[in-house]
Amino acid sequence: MLRFAPSPTGDMQIEDLRIAIFNYIAAKQRGEKFIVRIEDIDKKRNVEEKERETMEIIDLFGLEYDNVYHQSRNLTIHQHMAIKLLQTRKAFACFCTPEEIEAERQAAKEANREYRYSGKCEMLSDEEVLANEKPFTIRLKKPDLPIEFDDIVKGNLSFPPDEIDSFVIMRADKTPTCNFASAIDDMIQDISLIVRKEEHLGDTPRQIHIRRELDYDKEIDYAHLPPILDDEGGKISERDDVSNVKQLLMDGFFPEAIANYLILLGNRTPEEIFTIQEAIEWFDLKNISKEPATFDMEKLRLVNREHMKRMDPKELSRAFGFADAMIGELAKCYLEEGDTIKEIKPKIEAIFAAKPYESACGDQMRRLRDAIKAAPHFETFAELENYLAQKTEQEEKSFSKPLRLLLTGSECGPELSLLFPYLKSYLQEIVK
Repeated sequence: MLRFAPSPTGDMQIEDLRIAIFNYIAAKQRGEKFIVRIEDIDKKRNVEEKERETMEIIDLFGLEYDNVYHQSRNLTIHQHMAIKLLQTRKAFACFCTPEEIEAERQAAKEANREYRYSGKCEMLSDEEVLANEKPFTIRLKKPDLPIEFDDIVKGNLSFPPDEIDSFVIMRADKTPTCNFASAIDDMIQDISLIVRKEEHLGDTPRQIHIRRELDYDKEIDYAHLPPILDDEGGKISERDDVSNVKQLLMDGFFPEAIANYLILLGNRTPEEIFTIQEAIEWFDLKNISKEPATFDMEKLRLVNREHMKRMDPKELSRAFGFADAMIGELAKCYLEEGDTIKEIKPKIEAIFAAKPYESACGDQMRRLRDAIKAAPHFETFAELENYLAQKTEQEEKSFSKPLRLLLTGSECGPELSLLFPYLKSYLQEIVK
């Protein structure tokens, strides 16, 4: 299996979505299952509605999954595995208090060196452990040799034992740490490839070490993706609107366009505009750059516009509250003036809204309105213009501005001759 493992603690970010998309594509390419694993071990930080929102976004982007797991339901298995490591002397009880650990961290910082666990509880005898009534964590002994693995994006990587250290796998409240729970779950769910953020690179050797100490000998492939940077070269922040998937959707970007852009970021692709299903045919993790990618909002806007051009007109019209291909084609006429639903929707709404009869063109607009109400159906805009010229006894040039205001609610925009084929069926409703 491949898995997307979100934590239900906040809004889904674009880096999280990119991870989900890449895992989904790789699963399809490999003919393996794709699962969603809600990593909800930290109950204090979980927010119920965030899990629901995450699942809604996964569905909206068409990332079909085979199952949903909640990590917390494996708690008994996590605890059992920790006991096994204690019994085989590969892990030990640590009675160091949080205050003692923090003092050691501070001393290391003042000495300008990396903090490493002192190891003072590792050699406690069984008698000393049993006699100690203090709360304890469980630490896995550090490996004897470096942990090495090949990363699809980063290449061959090696982590020395001291860098891995003797780390905590079970907290004093008898719940597993994220590293321990994830390593166990990846093992029992037979995960074959893990695609995740580069910031989790330091977790990987620890998780490999956990599984090896449990005698799990299957090798899992890894691909750690470089971060996405903002336009100033800093790591994109969760506080930035461009980082929040929900905000991008609210700003009028289509899921297909957002997915397209995230696959493009830092990647070599045979084409620029595509769907996830099309990307399955050629996507290759080996083509992802080792360097961070910069989020370019203007590029996303361009991609969104191109997807709107490609969309089925009737489907596009639903974004504006219709189910009519003519409205979808009408929206496409405005793509030179806007790139998102949010930008184009006011223009469509203005066509069907009350018109500004109090303007300087008000009298002419009323005369045009009355003439149109009594008009027969016209196939072309030229026919309508000729009819209005006769009925109002005006030259076509003199009523071009009031006619535009009457039909679109705006003084500027695409040529009326371009809009008319998609407006003609609604003409009476527009001027009523």
